[in-house]
Amino acid sequence: MTTLLARFSELRISRITRISSVSLRVPRGYLGFLSILLATAFLAAQDHPVALKGGKLLTITHGTIENGVVVMQGGKITAVGAASSVNVPSDAQVIDATGMTIYPGLIDSETNLGLTEISAENMTNDLVELSDEIMPHMHTAEAFHAESALIPVARMNGITNAVVAPEGTDTLPGQDSFIQLAGASATEMLLIRDNAMPLNFTGDERRNKGGFEKHKFPSTRMGLAAQLRQAFLDAEDYKSKWADYERKKNEAAQSKDKDKDKKAAPLAPKRDLKLEALIPYLEGKKTIVLAAESPSDLETAVSLANEFKLKFVLNHIAHSQPVLDYVASLKVPVIVGPIYEAPKEDERYDTVYSLPAQLYKRGVKIAFASYSAHNVRNLPDAAGFATAFGLPYDEALKAITINAAEIWGVADQLGSLDVGKTANVVIANGDPLDVKTDVKHVFIAGHAVPMTDRQVRLRDEYSK
Repeated sequence: MTTLLARFSELRISRITRISSVSLRVPRGYLGFLSILLATAFLAAQDHPVALKGGKLLTITHGTIENGVVVMQGGKITAVGAASSVNVPSDAQVIDATGMTIYPGLIDSETNLGLTEISAENMTNDLVELSDEIMPHMHTAEAFHAESALIPVARMNGITNAVVAPEGTDTLPGQDSFIQLAGASATEMLLIRDNAMPLNFTGDERRNKGGFEKHKFPSTRMGLAAQLRQAFLDAEDYKSKWADYERKKNEAAQSKDKDKDKKAAPLAPKRDLKLEALIPYLEGKKTIVLAAESPSDLETAVSLANEFKLKFVLNHIAHSQPVLDYVASLKVPVIVGPIYEAPKEDERYDTVYSLPAQLYKRGVKIAFASYSAHNVRNLPDAAGFATAFGLPYDEALKAITINAAEIWGVADQLGSLDVGKTANVVIANGDPLDVKTDVKHVFIAGHAVPMTDRQVRLRDEYSK
């Protein structure tokens, strides 16, 4: 039975791969049918249990289990533990993971996945809307290209989830999305629409290209700060006007019911999508990702955030080593990486390399990000590199699993091998933070995704 189920799984995966490969070449009218077909195939994998048996389990939340078992069914983890304590269902497809390492799918806390394909070809880039600095009503979910060839590349190294963010050349470039790296369509892959919004204050957002070109506002950091402050003040005023309108509308309705002193219904304010998009952030319902590199930029950006009582995490603080105690005093998480960046002239050689360890020593929760679409696959390597500069191994692993899940509000679903969580599970032939390790199997929502990408197909084609 196990052999037959395994063969069925191989046939199902090969069929999905073939369907996916032709979906871009069929007439548009057939795409809806193919989406339904793919969704049906994806869900079919959940009908029977799958047991990963004999591997070393890196559970993240409750230690390491040698010779462990993970059972998945219905897209969820249904059992985790030592082989001696877990009963494997009699109808389960059993995968022998002896000698392998099993761990939860990795989470990249900032990417451009699905927003770019070929960097040099503008037609494939939807990275940022440059018509204005303040664009909070832009949504990466509306540009996300689920068929990107870069997504399978990321999966091949164990990344199963990611934050998709706009490029950082606007101060408020639009809202992020939290995605799962498998699904029949963009709708299926977009787990959380508008989960956060970047606020960039690195200096790269200035409109001061120089030369003979006329400068545009804002061309200085003063201008950036003033423009941001005005945007949030306008959003507060907009919120107040709508609250006043709702109050007057209710009063008019009540006076009509009582049939005395009738009040005219008020006119609704004109909708402004930019200001409307800022309100959940002003109310602390959503997270601002505050990006600043130098100490002075960091302090200015944090001052702005505190002025409007914004809920935020920090980002891109690679060159703020002199104020790390200040960073720790803020008691907010920090997104780090990539950590291969060269130091500035006045910095130690290991300034950027040691940043994750320095933050951890100060009690700061960290998560790693690739800040890329083409290099998402390097996420676990960056975490491993940080261990050579003082970051404890367990903390490096948490920074690409449970820490990221907690920061993005999905720790009840992702980030560890725990019963009830989504079955995003990776099987590799070694340590996930070791560059020599090869990932052998990736399960997303309990479904074994094809271990192939464009590079593998080209290799196989031309090696013949």
